[in-house]
Amino acid sequence: MQYAGAVELQRRLAPHAHFAVRGTLPRTLLRQVAQATYHQVWWPQFDIQTYPVTAAPMWDPARTAYVDPKTKAPLPTWDEAIQVTHVPNAQPAHVARLGRIDARGIAHGTKDAERAIRYVTKYVTKDLTEHATPRSDPQRAHFDRLHEALSTLPCSPTCANWLLYGVQPDKAKPGLVAGRCSGKVHQRGTLGYTGRRVLLSRQWSGKTLADHRADNASWVRSILSGAPADDELPATSDNRRWAFERASPADPDVPPVAFRLMRAISERQRWHSQLLIAKAALAARPDPPTLALAA
Repeated sequence: MQYAGAVELQRRLAPHAHFAVRGTLPRTLLRQVAQATYHQVWWPQFDIQTYPVTAAPMWDPARTAYVDPKTKAPLPTWDEAIQVTHVPNAQPAHVARLGRIDARGIAHGTKDAERAIRYVTKYVTKDLTEHATPRSDPQRAHFDRLHEALSTLPCSPTCANWLLYGVQPDKAKPGLVAGRCSGKVHQRGTLGYTGRRVLLSRQWSGKTLADHRADNASWVRSILSGAPADDELPATSDNRRWAFERASPADPDVPPVAFRLMRAISERQRWHSQLLIAKAALAARPDPPTLALAA
């Protein structure tokens, strides 16, 4: 089975994914797999916050541990706190399930296929929260509440926010500030989602990315070599020698990023125009050559 898709946020700010899937799996089996898919998080409980951010446990150099700000007693270490998950009948701190899926069949070359491709690929250039921008006061309040809650929840065993729940983070060290973890999960631009937003199968066409690049280069060379000579076409040979070195931001001859992006776009457009000219010239010939590769 091959797949390609992107993750977006719904209006209620829950992750939502759209995938184009190609394979021989029945839709019933896909639904059964979705219902049986789950992930358990075996962490110490974090339902009730023990300390406020303004009075979080502090590092004690003499004990080499974080201690209670009032009693000065050291907090349980991560290994000690995680032991409660090994007792009989223990329950995971959190269980994430895949949820419901809606699998629909789409035929190649139809309007539905084109619409599905546009819908999936339009999120490639967007920020995760860009298409979930709050547009009303209740939506903005919900956005703010979710971001505020994420700022104090633990994101990993080493997260400094464990101090707010009376547990020393795994591999605790001086300098941890609860409520100021730099993990992406706490950022306003991710709202808890830190995985890869664009997901695709490496074997969508049975070839690697290097194979596709080589095929594309071979196809372009075939087009250009079969077209008549034209000053507008790119040169096929260059006897000049070039020397390359990595540019640094301090180099005075490096133009601004916006200029470089526009120049790259202009260059791509010029290449595309030249390729169209070559293809039109080939089509106009009485007996156009047969190419081994298709566009």
